[in-house]
Amino acid sequence: MTATLDPRPVAPARARRRVHRLLIPLGLAVLLIVATLVFHAVDQPDATDRGFLSPAATGDDGGSRLAEALRAQGVTVRRETDIRQALRAAQAGPATLFVPAPDLVHPGTVAALANLPPGSRLVLVDPSRWLLAGLDVPLTPAERRWATRATSPDADGRRCPLAEADRAGTAAADRQRYATRGSATADRCYSGGLVRVRWRTELVVIGTSDPFRNDRIDEWGNRALATGLLGGDRPLVWLDLPGATPAPGGPGWSPGTDGDGRPTRPSQRPDDRADSPQHQDNPLWDAFPTWFWALLVQLALAGLLVMLWRARRLGPPVPEPLPVTVRSAETVLGRARLYRRAGARGPAAETLRAAALARLRPRLNLPADTPPAEVAALVAEYAGEDVERVGELLHGAEPTTDQELLELARDLDALTRTLVHPTEGDPR
Repeated sequence: MTATLDPRPVAPARARRRVHRLLIPLGLAVLLIVATLVFHAVDQPDATDRGFLSPAATGDDGGSRLAEALRAQGVTVRRETDIRQALRAAQAGPATLFVPAPDLVHPGTVAALANLPPGSRLVLVDPSRWLLAGLDVPLTPAERRWATRATSPDADGRRCPLAEADRAGTAAADRQRYATRGSATADRCYSGGLVRVRWRTELVVIGTSDPFRNDRIDEWGNRALATGLLGGDRPLVWLDLPGATPAPGGPGWSPGTDGDGRPTRPSQRPDDRADSPQHQDNPLWDAFPTWFWALLVQLALAGLLVMLWRARRLGPPVPEPLPVTVRSAETVLGRARLYRRAGARGPAAETLRAAALARLRPRLNLPADTPPAEVAALVAEYAGEDVERVGELLHGAEPTTDQELLELARDLDALTRTLVHPTEGDPR
């Protein structure tokens, strides 16, 4: 005898629900990742954009408000769009050379930034590893945050020796952090986001542009920090490499001047303009941008959530129609082995009792909703058995050992044989 399972296919509605259960979480995860990347890309400025930290640019990423604040303090701000003119102006005497986009300096002229007179200060914004190596300065980029954090100068527990940072207090200066190489020493502030090195000249490195930008200068102590680093008694030479010069005579136009006060024009020679240098000996971490690693982490988390969501759920077996024909003996044997492997004596006993009741009820003309006590009383009356014993067999407790389960199976088989003719039911 064979048992044929229902060959009907899965209903279309159930198939659609399965597809929705897969597509909706994945769609939400992709939407979250894309939105995060878009908002982060919009929030973070690009040093190659026109007007980035330019003293003549009034946009959100410009530096016109910082230049006005410095001039209000009596600082001479000299904007130069040519690296050679900027170095010539800085070498006229002790000065502060501000390079807001150091990675745009041509590799052949990087070493010239070190040739400043004694008493000068060189301020670099977010310099990369290759530029620090070209300057031969004992600094190297350390960890980098996803976004700039406002923190106190002594956030890492070390006292900040820079008076400018101490006066500014909490400022948005913690994004790219820097560490010293070898036995070199440096003055660290804002958890390494601001570092000063007593080098051939005084070198100040800050790992974010936030304190200098028009849209962030009035937050926290950013204005005090920026004016403190670039102000003082020394004149300021502002190297504005990436921002193209505004149209002459237009709004915000401010030409550079040479040592005699004559205006200068940006150099048109390729080796004097800002080029995109090639990274040299970059490790794998620095070979890709931060958003790439953040995207990998989010994709891994999304994959983990999908695996947990689609993983096997613990619970009772759920019957499903299968388009196959299985022999009844194989079905019984396979199910029995599963019960035995799982130690599921309770479900096995319930299956045996349900099979016995399914054979006894039609014999006694009992409906399926007959109370257990009435079924036990009627079966005991016809079989000539004790009511309590029949009730224990049909609706008793779960067996605790394999021997009790075996005795239950034998007793149920004997009880059904008493009431049901041996030729009825399944063959034995």
